[in-house]
Amino acid sequence: MAMKIRLARGGSKKRPFYRIVAADSRMPRDGRFIEKLGTYNPLLPKDSEDRVKMDLERVQYWLGQGAQTTDRVARMLEAAGVMEKKTRSNPKKAEPGKAAVERAAAKAEKLAAPAEEAPAAEEAAAAEE
Repeated sequence: MAMKIRLARGGSKKRPFYRIVAADSRMPRDGRFIEKLGTYNPLLPKDSEDRVKMDLERVQYWLGQGAQTTDRVARMLEAAGVMEKKTRSNPKKAEPGKAAVERAAAKAEKLAAPAEEAPAAEEAAAAEE
C-alpha cells in the first residue's frame, strides 16, 4: 500500500482549513485517511504558532514506514526540522513570458525613436539658421 502524508481540505468556500493526514495514495484528497497527523490554517499569519500543528512523533513513524510527503507538507516538515532541506531550482520562473518580452522590446523601440529624431531635428534647425 503506497502511503502519502498530505493535506486534506476542509473549511467553507474561500475559508480553507487543512488536516495533515496519512492516507493511502489511491484515496481521494478529502476522502478516507488512516490517521490525522496535524492541522494547517493558511489564514493565520506566518509567524503564528497555530498556523501549522503536527504530531512530529507520528510523522516520523509514517516516514519510517515508507510514506511519501507531498511538496507542501515536505516544506512544512523542513521548517519544523524533521526533514533536511532540498535544494530547489527553477531558473525559468524568474524569466519574463513571451508577451512581456515583446512589450519590453516595443517600449524600448518607442523610447529609442524619439531620441533619434531629436538630434535630427536640432541639425535641421541649425541648418535653417
